[in-house]
Amino acid sequence: MRKLVLSLLLVFGVTFGAFAQNNKAAAPASKPSGTQAEITFEKLEHDYGDVQRNGNGETTFTYKNTGKTPLILSNVRSSCGCTVPSWPREPIMPGQSAGIRVKYNTANPGPINKSVTVESNASNNRVVLRIKGKVLNSPTN
Repeated sequence: MRKLVLSLLLVFGVTFGAFAQNNKAAAPASKPSGTQAEITFEKLEHDYGDVQRNGNGETTFTYKNTGKTPLILSNVRSSCGCTVPSWPREPIMPGQSAGIRVKYNTANPGPINKSVTVESNASNNRVVLRIKGKVLNSPTN
């Protein structure tokens, strides 16, 4: 009796295990990169160097769509509220260039080490830009 129960459990286990297998071919994760937009930045990092308190904390990261289809930036976000990015909302056609303006609030003295994450429909769909430098105390008069 015990052998019969074990045999039935084994048969059911093998049968259900065989049906649980996924035999469907996996769908491609994305289009081949040759048919997608591709974002290429002139630089991935900007060094402000030493900046006076309340000085100019703006820079622009210039990029080009080096792909074959229109490039759409879906989101650009900074690592903190002291860094504010602005970017074009319209599609960037193949071969065209545009820029992401980044404004850092230089009101507080200290080191600058922030990141800006760019998300798009490009084959390289997530790119991290960095800004660094140091905000100096204003000299006393």
